[in-house]
Amino acid sequence: METADGTRTDRLGLLLEQFDQAREMARVRLEGLGDEEYLWEPVPGSWSLRRRGEAVTPRAYGPGEWLLDKGAPDIPASEYAEVARQAADGMTIAKIAEDWHVTVERVEQVLAHTGAPEPDNTPVTTIAWRLGHLHSCFAGQWEWTFGERRQEPNLLVDFTPRAALAVERLWETIDRWRDSVAALTDEQLDTVGFSQYPYGSDPDDPYISVVAGANLEFIHHMAEIALLRDLWRAGFAPHG
Repeated sequence: METADGTRTDRLGLLLEQFDQAREMARVRLEGLGDEEYLWEPVPGSWSLRRRGEAVTPRAYGPGEWLLDKGAPDIPASEYAEVARQAADGMTIAKIAEDWHVTVERVEQVLAHTGAPEPDNTPVTTIAWRLGHLHSCFAGQWEWTFGERRQEPNLLVDFTPRAALAVERLWETIDRWRDSVAALTDEQLDTVGFSQYPYGSDPDDPYISVVAGANLEFIHHMAEIALLRDLWRAGFAPHG
């Protein structure tokens, strides 16, 4: 459906418009990103991009010389409500545990929690980490939705310490994903398991929900990157 000025008002059209606006703002905010700023660690112990053999986290991943930090699997407090929804929708505790790569006992602990969850003690991440994470997610979701659905998602992106190259490769992946999504039919959008991306609940969700989730992932990480750039320019980082 379209308005008189050509604006789409159908559900996919609205999600694409939201994504396009976020992508346009992100392109502006990423202009001029340099290598030093890209790898800047705002606090000690930040997660970042590191040479193979120098990674500080137990599940750092990547196919080449540079790896992206990744910690032990867990369910963050911000996702307790999502776990409760999964259980309410009929997903077994064992399947939820598999989905989050945690033990059944951990899922039971989350479901038994009452009151407001304690804030997560999550690591601060660099711009390099956030861009690499987004690139990895969109590359994996494309491969397991529109591609051959066989390549290990964590081995799809050859991470680089060069900011300009990382940004260029990210936009190529983002644009490919966006073009593929734009061509989908309503039937495909309603298909549960249209995406078989193995890290998350994609195989159990209608694809329109996956698209909405991808928008959220893109928007919130790009907002975090924008803030880090603001802090860098404001002098919170060492220069020279």
